[in-house]
Amino acid sequence: MIFFALIMFILLAILTITFPVGYALLILQYRRWLLKLKPFNPTKDPIHFQSFSIIIPARNEEKNIGSCLESILKNHYPASHYEIIVIDDFSTDLTGSIVQDLARQHKNVRLLLLKDLLEDPINSYKKKAIECAIEKAQFDWIITTDADCLVHVNWLALFNQLIAQQQPVLIAAPVMFAHIGGFLSLFQSLDFISLQGITAASVSAGFHSMCNGANLAYRRDAFRKVGGFKGLDDIASGDDMLLMGKIQNAFPGRISYLYHPGAIVETDPMLTWPAFFNQRIRWASKATKYNDKKIFLVLLWVYLTNVYLLVILVLSFFVKNLIWYWLLILFLKTITELLFMYPAAKFFNKQRLLWWFPFMQPVHIIYTVVSGWLGKFGKYKWKGRTVK
Repeated sequence: MIFFALIMFILLAILTITFPVGYALLILQYRRWLLKLKPFNPTKDPIHFQSFSIIIPARNEEKNIGSCLESILKNHYPASHYEIIVIDDFSTDLTGSIVQDLARQHKNVRLLLLKDLLEDPINSYKKKAIECAIEKAQFDWIITTDADCLVHVNWLALFNQLIAQQQPVLIAAPVMFAHIGGFLSLFQSLDFISLQGITAASVSAGFHSMCNGANLAYRRDAFRKVGGFKGLDDIASGDDMLLMGKIQNAFPGRISYLYHPGAIVETDPMLTWPAFFNQRIRWASKATKYNDKKIFLVLLWVYLTNVYLLVILVLSFFVKNLIWYWLLILFLKTITELLFMYPAAKFFNKQRLLWWFPFMQPVHIIYTVVSGWLGKFGKYKWKGRTVK
């Protein structure tokens, strides 16, 4: 009995040091990479205009698709050098009609219907929509974004100049949630700033692959060389990071990050907690599919650290004075994350939101544990479909 107690004490001591310290060192490393990242410096006069095929999968997006397309069409970029392909994913609203109206006004806007290109039911409609649109695209560079996104007027010009300077085959670029007021919006904004900061830091350092399909560009020949989404069809998510992992393996050193405020794509947050959890469960569902083991290990370490904190919190209701240890670890975690979050929030001009960051910590711990578990073992609803 004494031996068992001693083993448990040693194990607890190891965990007490390993998880908090290891997590802090990881976050501080991301901060170091982020601080080293300099904003992209475009030249004033491009020598060549790259041509882009912008692909937007859309399912029941009548409230957003018009604004999204208008923001792209306002870009300071020759209309002859880009096309917008909206592929309607079995919408039951006016999404298709809105796109058709704009297509009549703009020759570089096209509408495709996934129902005309798909024969059998599948698990990953979004990836299939993108794949079908790529086959119909005119140009060599593909840019993907979402139907609820808005882009800056220099969005395409910045992609063009980065391609000219760095000659990449894939470009990850920043995405930002609009803060529309309320606790849920604030929570999502802060959580997403941290994810985007890690994306910028990790991609620029070449540490692991990370991106968001709402603002992603890649060469069509690179997409085809890696077999597109082949091998990823059994999972509904993964049209961005899993694809990036395949391209990174095939083209080492040819991945860039477009670190410029004018490249930020803005999107609205989820409006309800169930919608938010479904989104994050969908994102978490691809965690075990990464070929890049470094990102899997990072995600596992972050997840286990949050599990550790949640377990300590629960045990503190039964063990006297344990709550003080939990508060100490939570305080150190918060300070470490704030050191990382500040430069990330500054890039997105969201520094003022950081005052609320410490109060979000308990909710963030619970959400991370729950969404991570359900992402692996649960199911979720997305765009009216139930996905396992």
